[in-house]
Amino acid sequence: MRLPETSSVLAVRRGVREWVAERGGRGPVVVGLSGGADSLALVAAAVVETAEVTAVVVDHRLQEDSGAVADRAVEHAMALGCVGAMVVPVDVGRAGGVEAAARAARYAALESVRDGRPVLLGHTLDDQAETVLLGLARGSGGRSIQGMVAWNSPWGRPLLGVRRAQTVLMCADLGIEPWYDPHNADLRYTRVRVRDEVLPLLEDVLGGGVAQALVRTADQLREDGAVLDAYGTELMRKARSHTAGTHPAVALPGRPDGGGGRPGETETSDPPDTLSIEILATAPAALRRRAVRAWLADQGVTGLMNAHLQAIDELVSNWHGQGGVAVAGGSRDHRLVVTREHGTLAVRAQPRI
Repeated sequence: MRLPETSSVLAVRRGVREWVAERGGRGPVVVGLSGGADSLALVAAAVVETAEVTAVVVDHRLQEDSGAVADRAVEHAMALGCVGAMVVPVDVGRAGGVEAAARAARYAALESVRDGRPVLLGHTLDDQAETVLLGLARGSGGRSIQGMVAWNSPWGRPLLGVRRAQTVLMCADLGIEPWYDPHNADLRYTRVRVRDEVLPLLEDVLGGGVAQALVRTADQLREDGAVLDAYGTELMRKARSHTAGTHPAVALPGRPDGGGGRPGETETSDPPDTLSIEILATAPAALRRRAVRAWLADQGVTGLMNAHLQAIDELVSNWHGQGGVAVAGGSRDHRLVVTREHGTLAVRAQPRI
């Protein structure tokens, strides 16, 4: 399909073309398609700017007509020139709320069918501004207001520099009627109120340009954060190496002599992965917390909140005999706890009570 050379079409195509160039050139991609204006515009531009496009419509089945909406999106995708389009139905749970559960189900579905290809998502500059503002309101530190990144393998977001109004205009220029999700008008959702009430008010009071300013701030924070993360990783390596070889051998059970080899030998476990309090305590707090985050990520701990990091940092910088800090992970019977012991930070599995 030949696209008209309108300002909206050119803006969306430019966003995709620049993203593709930064990733090393044209190749096959998957596009997550909802049937809305953002993802339809992305599909149309990707068909022209990439090697081939497969559109994947995730049917969350949260609305009575979701099947018909999904089928219509597939028809649009094929008419725009996709080499393939499919509907993947999912079951949405309730853990963390409907929005979070639907997002988790959507990403899992896209991951299951991408077959090694990058997945392009239709988030726009307006979505980025909303994300930054929500992060700012939560007060969870600089990381929470860095916004979304254009590439976080396998997820690509080529339209973060494109306004939502441009994707709507592009659909009009193409003669396509996008689907409007009724959830996007439901004021029970915080993001909808930010989009429809808070941001317009800020634009009015501050004289415009608020969305762009929020996105610029996120871009600058991501650049600064990347440098601090690199220094934090180096601090983590130093704190680890300082404790290497300082832990006594631990005899493994199973033999009368405590070992697993020949009589008289002692089989030992790997030394525990710990961080030196001495090294951490002499570093700036911003680097110390990044080192701890990276260390915990290496051990499979995810979902850290700023409150967790602050409490763990207190074990280093304001130790007065307090107990460990429980973090996400573990098993049904055991939880993971970050503790201070023998001049180090350690992660221990403790029975759930």
